[in-house]
Amino acid sequence: MAAKRHGAEGIAADEFVGVHPNASFINAAFAYFRPRELNRFNGPGRGAWYAAFETCTCLREVVWHITRELDRVRDYRAVVEYAELFASFAGEFIDIRGVDPPPECLDPDPAVGYPNGNALADAARARGYNGIIYPSVRDPEGTCLVALWPHAVQSVAQGAVWRVSWSGTPEPTVERVAG
Repeated sequence: MAAKRHGAEGIAADEFVGVHPNASFINAAFAYFRPRELNRFNGPGRGAWYAAFETCTCLREVVWHITRELDRVRDYRAVVEYAELFASFAGEFIDIRGVDPPPECLDPDPAVGYPNGNALADAARARGYNGIIYPSVRDPEGTCLVALWPHAVQSVAQGAVWRVSWSGTPEPTVERVAG
């Protein structure tokens, strides 16, 4: 991976992990980012590792994002398979669960939530935090976290494989196909 050798726009080459089992999954989360758009806690130039405490929350988050992309092209015919990855996380994380009122970074509208989330992530990295724990925006019962540094992601192991299929409508079917 070129980013591991040379770095990328917003991440230095020495930030990537090297000898961990499944290091390529960790590094990919940080090396492959949306080049012209924000995600909730990362923008162009620097990826992040997004996770949830429960598989159903991960699937709701992933389905929302892929459905949004399919909506952009107005074609709801796609099949995508996702490998569930288990990981542990090291270091200190900011916890914004239960904050009242909810921070603007949790606004479901990406135009509002994502710029505010990127500001929070930038401040967290500057203060040495490894990530953010937050209530899922797409699953009211779920909890998510984002690791902001590759070294914060530890002990990655693969779990089940899930297939998400859109057959002409925005509502996909989700099935476990392995594991």
